[in-house]
Amino acid sequence: MLSELEQRVAGEIARRADELVELASALIRFDTEAREPDDPAREEAALQEHLAGRLGARGAEIDLWEPTRDDVDGSRLVPAGGLGFEGRPQLAATFRGAGGGRSLLFNGHIDVVSSIPREAWTSDPNEPEVRHGKLYGRGACDMKGGIAAMTFAAEVLAELGVRLAGDLVVCTVTDEESTGAGGLAAVARGVRADAGIVTEPSSFDVWTSCRGSLIPTITVPGRPGHAGVGQPDWREGGAVNAIEKATLIIGALGRLQDEWRERSDHQHPYLSPGDLVPVIVRGGEWTVSYPASCSITYHVAYLPEHADEGGWGSSVEEEIAECVRRVAAADPWLAENPPTIEWATDVPSTEVSEDEPIVQMLLAVGADIGRPRRISGMDSWHDGATFTRFGGTPCVCFGPPDLKVAHTVDEHVAVDDLVECAQELAIAAMRFCGLAS
Repeated sequence: MLSELEQRVAGEIARRADELVELASALIRFDTEAREPDDPAREEAALQEHLAGRLGARGAEIDLWEPTRDDVDGSRLVPAGGLGFEGRPQLAATFRGAGGGRSLLFNGHIDVVSSIPREAWTSDPNEPEVRHGKLYGRGACDMKGGIAAMTFAAEVLAELGVRLAGDLVVCTVTDEESTGAGGLAAVARGVRADAGIVTEPSSFDVWTSCRGSLIPTITVPGRPGHAGVGQPDWREGGAVNAIEKATLIIGALGRLQDEWRERSDHQHPYLSPGDLVPVIVRGGEWTVSYPASCSITYHVAYLPEHADEGGWGSSVEEEIAECVRRVAAADPWLAENPPTIEWATDVPSTEVSEDEPIVQMLLAVGADIGRPRRISGMDSWHDGATFTRFGGTPCVCFGPPDLKVAHTVDEHVAVDDLVECAQELAIAAMRFCGLAS
């Protein structure tokens, strides 16, 4: 059951639902579209300053900083050319506890995906609108709604004079959608706690695990020649169709994916088996020429079991590379002209025990508030993996529905779900951090 104070906090959040919606709406209005490495800053700084102003006015210690390239360089999360943060600060706002309690991290990313095609939206994606009890706008679900809920939960606790025993840290970062470098910069800054909650749209499940991912691009060589002229054997100087040779690679990796789905080491209670999805194919130079090369970019997902000691997917990389080598060795042309593989960023998988106090705490809060929750996992990735793997902060995800509408046209979140999320986060903070005596 909820205590009298917990009931008061939950009631205050419900009474001020309009303020919570306006906070989420304000965040949606900022243009924080995910970037390519060399894109100029958008309105990330303005959004972070807005949150810093709110949280600072309610007593939080504010650390608003712009990371340097050195903070993240050398990590497999970061593109090979490095990444700068000019105009993209990170924020950690700490409500200091009275002492003797556990610390808790609330985390979320402020960047959102592109709204293209904008003409397909019912309303302007950067002009939030409430329709039929749902808040619409880019980022409403993923994850400015979650950020609003965690921010509002912390604000209400402060405004009601609820003094926690442990510290409560509200951390918002950039670049989750593009690289994960913002979370990495926060870890480098020393942002950590005894546990963390990332408010991704988990549909109020407690996500204890997520898959990691790799992005290889496999380039298959061919030999150009006139497509309208008969060609001799390649050993006699004839053309070789790189696209046709690339299909050998695609077929082999498809069979490897099928194998993964049956292998015991790819079974997990909350996650799908690893998979290999071809996402970009580029080949050919001219409509009447044999293609001189063909490249296939893959998105590869892997399970926590396959992470190496550093948290990365190096063993998965080797398995894929070995598969490509076997295909090349079996084809006379490719044996003499082997494909090359270029590996882009790697985002780490993670898993925390179901026995972690934060997991059991969230389940208990849901039960006591009359909304039973369950444990599950995220087949994609979230910043909590970075805080868990590299910052020593065991993180779970817990946020309002629904990942299915993330990245879609007319993205939205239910107003009632924002309220429920803020209520449960506030109560979880009270219980996990403890109350000052």
